[in-house]
Amino acid sequence: MKKLYFLIPLFSVFTILQSCKDKELIEVVEVPLPTVTEQKMLIGSPEDVKANEGSFQLDKLGYAYDALTPAISATTLEMHYSKHYLTYTNNLNNAIVGTPLENLTIEEVLSKLDPNDDAIRNNAGGFYNHSLYWKCIAPKAGGEPKGNLAEAIIKDFGSFSNFTTLFKSEATKVFGSGWAWLIVDRYGKLQITSTANQDNPLMRNALVPGTPILALDVWEHAYYLDYQYRRGNYIDAFFTVLNWKKVEENYDVAISK
Repeated sequence: MKKLYFLIPLFSVFTILQSCKDKELIEVVEVPLPTVTEQKMLIGSPEDVKANEGSFQLDKLGYAYDALTPAISATTLEMHYSKHYLTYTNNLNNAIVGTPLENLTIEEVLSKLDPNDDAIRNNAGGFYNHSLYWKCIAPKAGGEPKGNLAEAIIKDFGSFSNFTTLFKSEATKVFGSGWAWLIVDRYGKLQITSTANQDNPLMRNALVPGTPILALDVWEHAYYLDYQYRRGNYIDAFFTVLNWKKVEENYDVAISK
């Protein structure tokens, strides 16, 4: 009987120690999230972002960084505009100083640049592509196109539904970094295409050349903070803020040339 009484306390001590150990493993430290007011204080203004002196300057964003939530978060948009876009603009200005490209429009730069000159090719593309992308998204947008563009989409793709399926598929299958485009080709027909990195359909090396009227950035910096690896979710969200009014204007200009 003495041995039995001796084993019970030892078992109890072991149980208590194991219980304490388990509690240590599940201990959670809670960190309070910033309030809405604190979050707004952390967000800057696109009006404060300025490129260095040079041939090209940033296009105005036209809306606040938090204007596209929840499709695109303020954090993503601020980083994208004030860091990536700004860097492409400054690098482009530096790359063309003292060259024949310095006093040309960005469209002329893209059509005349040497595809083997990575500094100009990448940064000119980065500047143009993003400048168009900002105009293709807007708060309280989405829906479907109207007017001439709506008619052209039905003519060239069969229906708006078929167009969205094809465009989303093109954007999804871009391997790595790149862009998806809706363009007007040399015959005035709408085409969906994609390019790698910062290339675009205005460059001499474009597989499907034409005038871009709609641009979708599928580089990870455009969506990873919000959607991680789920690019398809980002593409769906893009359509909810797609500025069809501006795309319609781009189309009308393109077919009038």
